[in-house]
Amino acid sequence: MKFSIAIVTVAMLRLTRGFAPQQLATRGQVRLASATASKETEAPIVNEKAYEECSMDDIVSLCKRRGFIFPSSEIYNGYAGFYDYGPLGSELKKAVKDAWWRHFVQKREDVVGIDSSIVHNPTTWKSSGHLDGFSDPMVDCKETKLRFRADQLFYSPVILKESGEKIGYVCVQEGNDDDMVKDAKKQVKKLLKEKEMKGAEYEAFSFKELVEATEEEMSEIPSPASGKPTLTMPRDFNLMFQTSVGAATDGSSTAYLRPETAQGIFINFKNAQGTSRQKIPFGIAQIGKAFRNEITPRNFIFRSREFEQMEIEYFIPPGDDVWPTYHEDWIKNSKDFLLDLGLKEELMGWDVHEGDGLAHYARACTDVTFRFPFGEQELMGIAARGNYDLTQHIEGSGKSLEYFDEATKEKYIPHVIEPSLGVDRLILALICSAYAEDEVGGEKRNFLQFHPKIAPVKAVVLPLLKNKEVLVEKAREIFNTLQTRYNVMWDAAGAIGRRYRRADEIGVPYCITVDFETIEDDAGVTVRDRDSTKQVRMPIDDLIPYLSERIDGI
Repeated sequence: MKFSIAIVTVAMLRLTRGFAPQQLATRGQVRLASATASKETEAPIVNEKAYEECSMDDIVSLCKRRGFIFPSSEIYNGYAGFYDYGPLGSELKKAVKDAWWRHFVQKREDVVGIDSSIVHNPTTWKSSGHLDGFSDPMVDCKETKLRFRADQLFYSPVILKESGEKIGYVCVQEGNDDDMVKDAKKQVKKLLKEKEMKGAEYEAFSFKELVEATEEEMSEIPSPASGKPTLTMPRDFNLMFQTSVGAATDGSSTAYLRPETAQGIFINFKNAQGTSRQKIPFGIAQIGKAFRNEITPRNFIFRSREFEQMEIEYFIPPGDDVWPTYHEDWIKNSKDFLLDLGLKEELMGWDVHEGDGLAHYARACTDVTFRFPFGEQELMGIAARGNYDLTQHIEGSGKSLEYFDEATKEKYIPHVIEPSLGVDRLILALICSAYAEDEVGGEKRNFLQFHPKIAPVKAVVLPLLKNKEVLVEKAREIFNTLQTRYNVMWDAAGAIGRRYRRADEIGVPYCITVDFETIEDDAGVTVRDRDSTKQVRMPIDDLIPYLSERIDGI
């Protein structure tokens, strides 16, 4: 009853200001619309378990449905290991790369950028060791003809509790612990049935990588594809994509698509250092495509055959007492950047490589890990690589890549700290980290909680009614102004609450509504925050400073 009285009172006020009866009805509708939206003034009830309950299939489905990522060549049934970024995905990717470049290049005086070619002189890969040693262990299933990476398959003996007898093996693909155990239990159930031992109890699984299996064990280990011992022994498989350059197709024309961006930095060390007049310590940054002929691309864009890297080679003086400080600084800087992008710290972890886990040339390597729905995996690596790469290219090219230090009057081959981050893996981690669910006004809401600086669409402009020209004109004016600074969206169709939800689903941080108060009372616009659903009214002139502070941090 109070609500009805409020509408009548507003209508009477409008009448005294000279509004026609038809306009009175419109104002009543506006107040009703505002009342519907006002249910959002209640604080959202957050579902803290939303991500825990989310599967990888949910993430893949969301990405395709909302235009983030599509399977490549989908009209031809796709092509394994390749993906296309859609309208929102391409904006998100650009925002992430721009943020990285701004943080690590533009805001630093000691880092410069390059953009090297995808195809290098083939001798580059001979010198770097990729031609002879860039491989993964591979096994084939002789029955199904499927191929697997041997270091991504795990096997375990099945041992009966009562007698201690080994009755066979299980073999599962790498995943999170729960999924691996679940798959293994299914295989054991089948094995016990075949041996007429249904219900027998067995010891806990003790998984090992398949590369550790002996030839005798391989004769008993079942293939994940056939369920029978039909796997070949592991053998090396070179991951580089081969191509031909020029008209000839003999051995002299053989070249390779780069499997990493780092070597393009090393072979340009002298050029970049000389032309930029940088002094050590300094870094060279690059963002670019890389290609690896993965045996079994899997887990969506986490492991694909075409991907993009953001890498820095930070050159430092030699000495075992020098690199640890720089290494720690880059670990901290890398973590700060990831958190600043909006990754949730509780989903991040650390993996310090030691002993056999280190590359033969590395002094140290620390990975930043992320807890994806399929398990905790490497997201970013920060390695102390020594002077291995420059030394190899000096030997392979016969050219000097030494640096003369004017301060110490010494000539030396610089050592390197390498922070390396995959763009696609980071995109996947950001989508996973942004996945959220809550309840607003009694209604369930699924949305993406992107940080404003990387949100594909920064704001959506909403005229309250699409059939009122005065509202549409003012909203268009604001929209056109914002377009000069940000990627913004226009949405005039449907109820205001429905438009809010559409924006929430794709991670738009701000909804800007133009209503009659904007026009008649010069009362500015309302800006709705995605996460809290709170709305504030502000003058139009304050809109850009308001957004700039939250999006650009200025």
